[in-house]
Amino acid sequence: MERTRIARVDEVKLVRRGEQVEGTLHLTPHHLIFCHTPPPSLDEPNGHTSHKTKPRELWITYPIIQTCTLRLTHPASHLPSSIRLRCRDFTFVCFCFADEKKARDVYDSIKAWTCKLGRVEKLYAFTYQPQSPEKEINGWNMYDARREWKRLGISEKDPDKGWRISNINTDYGFSPTYPALLAVPSAISDNTLNYASRYRSRARLPVLTYLHPVNNCSITRSSQPLVGVRGNRSIQDEKLLLAIFSTSHSNQPPINPSSRPRSRQSPQSSSSGSPTRDIPQDVPDPETLEDQMISRTSNDDGPRVYGAQQHNLIVDARPTVNALAMQAVGMGSENMDNYRFATKAYLGIDNIHVMRDSLNKVVDTLKDSDVTNIPPNRESLMKSGWLKHITGVLDGASLIARQVALQHSHVLIHCSDGWDRTSQLSALSQLCLDPYYRTLEGFVVLVEKDWLSFGHMFNHRSGFLSSEKWFSIENERIGGNSDNHTQRTSLSNSSSGAGHALENAFLSAKGFFNKDNTSRESFVDSDGELQPYDQSSSPSNTRSNNRKPSNNAKDSSSSTPDPKHAATTKVKETSPIFHQFLDATYQLLSQHPTRFEFNERFLRRLLYHLYSCQYGTFLYNNERERVENN
Repeated sequence: MERTRIARVDEVKLVRRGEQVEGTLHLTPHHLIFCHTPPPSLDEPNGHTSHKTKPRELWITYPIIQTCTLRLTHPASHLPSSIRLRCRDFTFVCFCFADEKKARDVYDSIKAWTCKLGRVEKLYAFTYQPQSPEKEINGWNMYDARREWKRLGISEKDPDKGWRISNINTDYGFSPTYPALLAVPSAISDNTLNYASRYRSRARLPVLTYLHPVNNCSITRSSQPLVGVRGNRSIQDEKLLLAIFSTSHSNQPPINPSSRPRSRQSPQSSSSGSPTRDIPQDVPDPETLEDQMISRTSNDDGPRVYGAQQHNLIVDARPTVNALAMQAVGMGSENMDNYRFATKAYLGIDNIHVMRDSLNKVVDTLKDSDVTNIPPNRESLMKSGWLKHITGVLDGASLIARQVALQHSHVLIHCSDGWDRTSQLSALSQLCLDPYYRTLEGFVVLVEKDWLSFGHMFNHRSGFLSSEKWFSIENERIGGNSDNHTQRTSLSNSSSGAGHALENAFLSAKGFFNKDNTSRESFVDSDGELQPYDQSSSPSNTRSNNRKPSNNAKDSSSSTPDPKHAATTKVKETSPIFHQFLDATYQLLSQHPTRFEFNERFLRRLLYHLYSCQYGTFLYNNERERVENN
């Protein structure tokens, strides 16, 4: 409890949505808890007061706090000292204190419990003890890779559909950020996989993530190829992609690349353009088509597809300019002269920095919702570009789903490292294609497969360990006691896209020419920053979800983090990628509410627990880290 300067404060006013209530604020190692008793209501018939009202509580977990601002009492005003919190689930609250010293102590305690943990093991998941009926459910058994592959028709006992399950990555030595089991074409050996992986960033080579039950067409995912300025190529990578795109013709001779017309990348692609479409416009109603497909899959005679004209597609989620710029640092996008059995489309989805700034603008528009119930300015919300980005992601998912279901074609998806925009597009397209993923169980399996198993930088993107840059003090008196309090800081949310492009160019050049530089800040992350994935930044020795915490979790109240495991959030690595996926899912749910087994409340709770750190599901970046930290 060394971090807690004060554990309880009475007579605190909570201001939320323009309403004020007075109660008691409690500070625990993992939560802020505000307790108050609402005034008794009147019985309308006789005007007497009703039965005694129960106290109400507002719980705020520390990792969900986006910004915390201490506003001290100004000498020229009579306003009390206050602490304003912006939370990542769009909860905005303001606590008012009669005593300025107590306000400072509360602020310092929140900052200590939020920013100075230093290790993931000290988050709430390692001390949380679930109650019944949650205690009887083991969330770690919800997803089993072999069971899901078998559902898709891929297993050792089922008839060969052109795919097999490779064990080349069972020890995670082949590709540390990929799952242990990889579904690859039966015609490709592990030796070919080994050579092909050297041509893909972080060895994230093309592997299967979804197989259509009707036409046996696939959705595969990977990272960007290592083309570089010299135009490098890999015969093994080309052979792998050719085998993937030939799996729906497993009973026929393989496709000869030279026998097909030369494919060209779309001339309509641009840095901010929409995905190209080579799809007939007179398609049937999607819901009617889905019902027909479900009835066909239940036919014992097996599905038959006639007259399918394949147009296999390589989807690069990035803007064209970004993909070409990556060649300067040894990466880039496929040269379609070497992949004549497919076409390519750039989707123009912006990188993590643009998405982060867009959401920050949305939050700025809502920032006064704690003190007023006036609705936000619609024009400001529109200028944030958030819905434009959601539209771009949904358009890309629609292109992929139609290409697989209507064009009976294979699709390969990648962005830079294949764990941000790739995960969004892959999961959303499967959500459109497969009704199973629109059930509660299926949606959990989808998230486990395409986000947790295939890897996503949850620890980096979500900023669980927070940052001192998100804490600030207003009206700090000149000459005041600043030794025990935070120096005034501010969060900049208005960096322009051109500024980011210039900054990324300089950082990329610095990282490219200074090979011996090991600083993480000198590289630009690949989904906006060409940053080498630092395995050592991931803490170890932890358990999560409904499992008992490890013995190390008993030391979670220690105020000094272990130097070997000390970690902080780098603000430039945070981005609401999974948040954006949930928002896009909500848009689909709003348009087709009868096609989902879950509702908006389920998505909102999932967003809350992404940041609450109550469970261990989202604490790590890939399957290997979860297995090693068990």
